[in-house]
Amino acid sequence: MSTAPPPPDQAPRSPDEESGRAGRQPMSRARGRRLRSVGDRLAAAGSALTIAVGGDRTEPLLAQAPKRWMRLLPYLVALSFVAVLIPVTTQVLSHDYGVDGGLAGAIGVAQSAPLLLAVSRPLAAWCITIVAVVLGTLPLFQGDAHLPSPWTPMVVVGYVALCIALALRESRRTLITIWLVTVVASIVLGVFRDKTSQDTGVLLIVLSGGVLLLGALLRERGETRRKLVEQATISEAERTRRTLLEERARIARELHDVVAHHMSVITVQADSAPYRLQGLSGEAREEFASIAAGARDSLTEMRRLLAVLRSEGSQGDLAPQPGLAHLRQLVEATVRGGVPTDLSYPEVALVGILAHAPPAVDLSAYRIVQEALANVVRHAPGALARISVDLDDDALLVLVVNGPPRKPVSRLETAGTGHGLIGMRERVRLLGGTLDVGPLPDGGFRVAARLPLTVPDSPTA
Repeated sequence: MSTAPPPPDQAPRSPDEESGRAGRQPMSRARGRRLRSVGDRLAAAGSALTIAVGGDRTEPLLAQAPKRWMRLLPYLVALSFVAVLIPVTTQVLSHDYGVDGGLAGAIGVAQSAPLLLAVSRPLAAWCITIVAVVLGTLPLFQGDAHLPSPWTPMVVVGYVALCIALALRESRRTLITIWLVTVVASIVLGVFRDKTSQDTGVLLIVLSGGVLLLGALLRERGETRRKLVEQATISEAERTRRTLLEERARIARELHDVVAHHMSVITVQADSAPYRLQGLSGEAREEFASIAAGARDSLTEMRRLLAVLRSEGSQGDLAPQPGLAHLRQLVEATVRGGVPTDLSYPEVALVGILAHAPPAVDLSAYRIVQEALANVVRHAPGALARISVDLDDDALLVLVVNGPPRKPVSRLETAGTGHGLIGMRERVRLLGGTLDVGPLPDGGFRVAARLPLTVPDSPTA
């Protein structure tokens, strides 16, 4: 077999080039994985923060946090800002700007105290703050012309802190309105300031806009992730419910053959009774004819119901339902699929099981073993599976145990949905039995079912 030469644009590389290229690719992939991991952690942190600060807008920030110290954290931060800003504002206004001491203290309290309200009602706190900072700026124009104006450094710090609380709680339209009011106030007050003073209006416009924008983006991203998680939870619940209903319909289709067999026997016996039994009266013959007619009507109704229950993919599935007598064929097929399987039961016990087990129990036991082996193939490739079937007084015992996987599990099979276990539980519940499933200490899995040989009239809850 000849090998085609490489295309002109893909000239052979030297061994050094190939080794260098092979070395760079793992490093790039590793760096990409680290970056993705960091990005996922940041996104998860943003989502958790959004969930914590979300909820009713009258609730305090972080009211949904799981720990008490986290719920108290916004109050401690706000109290720290207030405790620092009030004395600093009073000191700076009275000494640097020449404002009267009492008026300076009142301005400091009016501009800083609303931060405590921002923990639960940031919009109301902003309304109070914007009025306080605008009115508190008017006495500053009489001070030293070289000092920052129209906003003092304390106003800038407190206002930016307030913008953080606003961005975590208010809508985008509200945040835009707040920033526009900030811009207008800064421009209008900037007209009256001395041109030789340090302009803090532009600084406040830029800082407040950046904080509001960044906070809004993080909050909206977190809300989107939270809604996606909620939708995924709802979808999983709906998928589980749909699987449960489909499994019940499948069980009903399978049990149709069992019931239809008995109804057919009743029909044949009722039709042949007048010919097999001598000396029947006319009333007895009419009674047998009525029984046969009722059985035929029941079969007709069952076929109509079965036509509704059958899906499009199973319309042509008319093969007889399997049972415990077909376990050997099932085990052989599983072994051919690469899973070593050991089936153990005494031959005498099998004869007794087939003789005493009702058709519904026979079919359900086979399906439980079939689903258990399918789970071994998907989630524990190469593991040894042991199947045990036996009788215990008035119940049939089915046990399937597998060891840990000996081959790598496919990525498509690592996130199981548990829908196979749903089918097992429905079959066992239908028969009034018990099911015990769960992992083993060595990494394997165990499925144990106990099916009563006397099927109850109605399934237990």
